[in-house]
Amino acid sequence: MACALVLAILVSSVLHPLSLTTLADESDNNRDALLCLKSRLSITTWNTTSPDFCTWRGVSCTGQPQLPLVVALDMEAQGLTGEISLCMSNLTSLVRIHLPNNQLSGHLPPEIGRLSGLRYLNLSSNALSGEIPESLSLCSSLDVLALSSNSVGGAIPPLLGTLRNLSSLDLSSNKLSGEIPPLLGSSPALESVSLANNFLEGEIPLFLANCSSLRYLSLQNNSLSGAIPAALFNSSTITEIHVSMNNLSGQIPPFTNFPSKLNYLHLTGNSLTGIVPPSVGNLTRLTGLLIAQNQLQGNIPDLSKLSGLQFLDLSYNNLSGIVPPSIYSLPLLSFLGLANNNLRGTLPSHMGNTLSNINSLIMSNNHFEGDIPASLANASRMEFLYLGNNLLSGVVPSFSSMTNLQVLMLYSNQLEAGDWTFFSSLANCTQLLKVNLGGNKLRGNLPPGSVATLPKSMVNLILRSNYISGTIPLEIGNLSKTSLLYLDNNIFTGPIPSILGQLSKLVVLSLSRNKFSGEIPPSIGNLNQLTELYLQENELSGSIPTSLAGCQKLVALNLSSNGLNGSINGRMFSKLNQLSWLLDLSHNQFTESIPLEIGSLINLGSLNLSHNKLRGKIPSALGACIRLEALNLDRNLLNMSFNNFEGPVPIGGAFANTSSVFAQGNALLCSNVQVNDLPRCSTSASQRKRKFIVPLLAALSAVVALALILGLVFLVFHILRKNKRRRSSQSIDHTYTEFKRLTYNDVSKATNGFSPNNIVGSGQFGIVYKGQLDGKDSLVAVKVFKLNQYGALDSFIAECKALRNIRHRNLVSVITACSTYDLMGNEFKALVFAYMANGSLENRLHAKIQKNADLSLGTVICIAVDIASALEYLHNQCIPPVVHCDLKPSNILFDDDDNAYVCDFGLARLIHGYSSEAQSNSTSISG
Repeated sequence: MACALVLAILVSSVLHPLSLTTLADESDNNRDALLCLKSRLSITTWNTTSPDFCTWRGVSCTGQPQLPLVVALDMEAQGLTGEISLCMSNLTSLVRIHLPNNQLSGHLPPEIGRLSGLRYLNLSSNALSGEIPESLSLCSSLDVLALSSNSVGGAIPPLLGTLRNLSSLDLSSNKLSGEIPPLLGSSPALESVSLANNFLEGEIPLFLANCSSLRYLSLQNNSLSGAIPAALFNSSTITEIHVSMNNLSGQIPPFTNFPSKLNYLHLTGNSLTGIVPPSVGNLTRLTGLLIAQNQLQGNIPDLSKLSGLQFLDLSYNNLSGIVPPSIYSLPLLSFLGLANNNLRGTLPSHMGNTLSNINSLIMSNNHFEGDIPASLANASRMEFLYLGNNLLSGVVPSFSSMTNLQVLMLYSNQLEAGDWTFFSSLANCTQLLKVNLGGNKLRGNLPPGSVATLPKSMVNLILRSNYISGTIPLEIGNLSKTSLLYLDNNIFTGPIPSILGQLSKLVVLSLSRNKFSGEIPPSIGNLNQLTELYLQENELSGSIPTSLAGCQKLVALNLSSNGLNGSINGRMFSKLNQLSWLLDLSHNQFTESIPLEIGSLINLGSLNLSHNKLRGKIPSALGACIRLEALNLDRNLLNMSFNNFEGPVPIGGAFANTSSVFAQGNALLCSNVQVNDLPRCSTSASQRKRKFIVPLLAALSAVVALALILGLVFLVFHILRKNKRRRSSQSIDHTYTEFKRLTYNDVSKATNGFSPNNIVGSGQFGIVYKGQLDGKDSLVAVKVFKLNQYGALDSFIAECKALRNIRHRNLVSVITACSTYDLMGNEFKALVFAYMANGSLENRLHAKIQKNADLSLGTVICIAVDIASALEYLHNQCIPPVVHCDLKPSNILFDDDDNAYVCDFGLARLIHGYSSEAQSNSTSISG
């Protein structure tokens, strides 16, 4: 009640003198308005039987006790639902509205502008939509406006910037677009502005940069461009600046106003150039300096005066030289990010002692050399240690004191194991999740018992590309939470332990290029979450266990270059209908014929059966494996060389593009069309007879075609387009197997450090960049998911499920996916697609691309045929069927040869059955 009394005093100045009669009417109107709100917002906490509405929960009043007036509504997290009613505007004495963390929906009514005395409005964390009403600018007394974490769109009303009493504006995490109002910042009272996580464009307004009272500014994760106003960095009041993840360019302005109150500067993810200004070293109050993912060059300046610095991130730039020694002596530093630069030198031997508070040490992808300091063992607060891809050498030190260590990345160095003490010390790291020691010089056997003592929390263990020998310890079965296990490219011997079948959460198992012998253990079939299995280039024998049919989520299976024998079990492979990336059984001793069931793998991308002892005819059903022209061009391959096949090669389907079919080394095989060096099949009498009939039928068809001009036009254009596609397929010479698994570094490098100049589109859940993988000439489109947006992670997972089995000549092809962590330990998800260079159908229809503005009848027909072909495949050939649900001109793209492709499966549905129940369980993708 004391708060209510204070509030009453605050609002007394806004109440007009009212007669007793008017007050009575106003009080009655207040009660009616509250009853209206109760019914519209499902308020259950108000006891409406009580005549005194001022006692209702969350209602504050002022005025005479007999004739009260409502001045405040405070109902945070009360489970309110429904739309904000117009009747709220009848509470004309309202000064405060505090309704965050509910489920309010609909638009904010314009009538709220009638509340001329309103000083505080907080509707954050609801489900509001629509636009911000311009009438809010009539609330001239407004001090706080908070609408964050809704779905409000449109532009920010320009007149909001004229509110002279506005001190705090929070519109973050909405769908706002357009430019920031140029007058925002003109209020002498403005202290805090948060417009983060929207779609705002344009430059940072000068009024905002010059605001003399501004203390906090957050504009991150928008599409702002232009240079950073120098005045913003030389304000005498500003304490925090967050403008990361925009398109800002130019140099970082120097700091000239000292002493500065700035304590946090976040510029990550822009296109800033030049050097890190040396004047930043004079910002003595700075606790956070984050300038990663830009295009900065030169040396790191001296930061010795920043004794309070806790977060320093300069990753993903072009910085060079030696790291200033003073950085390794900042006593409060908990995050140090220097990864992906051109830095060199050695790591100081004392850094583990001087960086006593270090939590995250991110220094991968540089040119650091020498030993890893043994003093790092004293960094007891370390959680994330990234030193991969440098020139570090010597013995890996102990990690026994790092009890909180979660991620250890030492891959691609020249490190040695010594007596393997370091590996045994990992037993003390009870929070450990990921270990990557691949690409080093680790030699010898894993110590007895060392695997048994590894933390049970481990999800990733990568020891690939070393010189580790001996057998896999049976204790590896204790790692029950492991999802990624890479032991390939070592010298492991003996049988593959059957206990691996107990790792029920395994998603990827790679044991290739070792010296494993014996049979593939049947227990592998228990891994029902497994998507990739690589056992190639070992000394395995026996047949493929039929239990492998239990791995029904497999998308890639490589058993090549072993001594496997027996027949290929068709029934087993018919159950592996998710196989889409790769099936490689080459260089073994398989006999008998290719089972017909292989033809059920309609989404298979790469099939290699070469160098076996297979015989018999090639089943025509194999041509239906992939409904793609030329087997999806470069990413699909059919290799059946060096077997004992006989008879003609099937025509059509997967065999239509003869340049992607390899069948040499089969003495009894022939072809009715030219397939590399295969001989032509002999012509039978019936075939010769058919040759006389064909011309007659062709003549009759020509007569009919004269009456069907439209069909003739279509035929001509269709032939032309097929010729274009054939030429396209011949110009691409790489296969699926050449696309390596992508890391965060790969994606960053491909997109030029996620440069705003590479952005080709954006949406609620992701940004699409144009890029090049491995510096090759072929372009790709990379969709990076905004995992800070609610629902983005679910969208990534659902989209992967929808796209992993889709392969068609008129669907934009998915090259690969990237699921990893960025340099700060945050989850990172991206999808890589083939790049479509000739724009969209929407652009052509609206003549945005002038050269393609003229759409002839034949071109329109061909586009329609391409789209229809894609839809027919999605609806009738996919397992399960896919419904696109968002087919529109902007989702039809064109390649260099003007072939049409359907893209954007953001709203697609997987139809798992035809009953109503099955349809209700379909997967919906929103993004």
